[in-house]
Amino acid sequence: MLGIIMAGGKGTRLYPLTENKPKPLVNVLGMPVIDYVKNALIKTGVNEIIVTTGYKGQGLQNLVNTWDMNLQAVCSVNQESTPMGTAGSVKLLEDKLTQTFIVASGDAILSSDLSLIIDAHKTSKAKVTMALWEVEDPTQFGIVGLSKTQDGEVDGSLNKGYISKFLEKPKQEEAFSNVINAGLYIIEPEVMKYIPKDTKYDFSKELFPHLLKLGYPLFGIKLNGVWFDVGTPKELIKAQNHLVKNSKILPFDLPDGHLTPELGYIIGNSKSASPIFATVVCEDSFVGKNSNIVDSLVMNGSKIGDNCKIIESIIGEDVTIGDSCELFNCVIGDNVTIDTGTILTDQKVSSPKQL
Repeated sequence: MLGIIMAGGKGTRLYPLTENKPKPLVNVLGMPVIDYVKNALIKTGVNEIIVTTGYKGQGLQNLVNTWDMNLQAVCSVNQESTPMGTAGSVKLLEDKLTQTFIVASGDAILSSDLSLIIDAHKTSKAKVTMALWEVEDPTQFGIVGLSKTQDGEVDGSLNKGYISKFLEKPKQEEAFSNVINAGLYIIEPEVMKYIPKDTKYDFSKELFPHLLKLGYPLFGIKLNGVWFDVGTPKELIKAQNHLVKNSKILPFDLPDGHLTPELGYIIGNSKSASPIFATVVCEDSFVGKNSNIVDSLVMNGSKIGDNCKIIESIIGEDVTIGDSCELFNCVIGDNVTIDTGTILTDQKVSSPKQL
C-alpha cells in the first residue's frame, strides 16, 4: 500500500524553532515528528512512502534519503514549487494513485494500530475513512459528527461511524462534538477527480464537505495509541511530558536515557548537574550546577550554565546559555548564544543572535 505524508507546512506558531526547518523536522524526544508517522505507516505494511514537501524541503529530502537506505520500503519526496494545500499536494501524485492509499499529516505525533482504520474502511465501503481523536478543547481543530448510518443524526457516544457533519475551528458554543480530524485518511482514488488541478485545495475544508454533499459515504474511527498535535511551544512541552510520564504504557520505547526523580528525562549522553523538573534534555546537552529547569525542553547539543532558571521554555539546538540567566516562557531558536546574566520573559529569540 502507498502512504503519502504531507509535510509542506511552515509551522509558524512554533517559530523560531521552524526558522530553518519545517515543522515535521522539529524533534520530540530526540526524534523528528515525521518519524513517528513514518513508523506507524511501516508497521501497517506500507511498502512505499512519498513525502510531499514545500517550505525548507531540503532537510526533509535529506531525512527521507536515510529512510530509503534503512527501510523495506521505497521512499521519495515530491517538492511543491508553490503551496498547494493538503489535497492539492496529493493531487500532484494522481498518476500513482491507482489503488486505495493512506494520507497522513507529518506534523503530529502518531503511534497507533492503523490496521483497525484500514479494516473499518473496507467494512464500511466508504470512499474516505478519517482517523479521529477526542480532545478537551475542540475550538482549534476541525470537528466531526458521527452517526450510525450514512443519513443518520449525530451521536456523540460513537467511537466510529459514518461522518454526517464537519465544522472547522468552532466557537465553544458551536461545538457539537469533541471529536476532531486527526489528519490521517484512507482514500479511494476515484475521489481525486474532485480536486481541481493546479489549484490550492484542502482536504478537510473543501474536498470532504464536497464529497458529503455529493452523497459519498465517509467513515470515521477514533485512533487508539498516541496522537498529539504539537503546533505550539506549550503543546510541544506538554506532549513530551505526557510521553515521559506514561512511558510504561506507550506503544513504543523512549530513546535510550534515564528518568529523573523529578519526572524529567535525560536522553543519551546528556548530563545535568542540577535537578530537572518535568523537562526533557536531548542528546549532547548539558545543564550546569545550581540551576532550576522546570516544564521545559532542551534540544540537541545545547549547553546551560550554572545558577540558571529556565521555566516553561524551549531551548533550540546548539544553544549556549551563560551562567546566571533567567528565561520565563521563552522560545530560543537554534544556534543562539545568550550571555551571562541575561533575563528574558515571554520572548522568542531567532538565530543567529547574541544577547
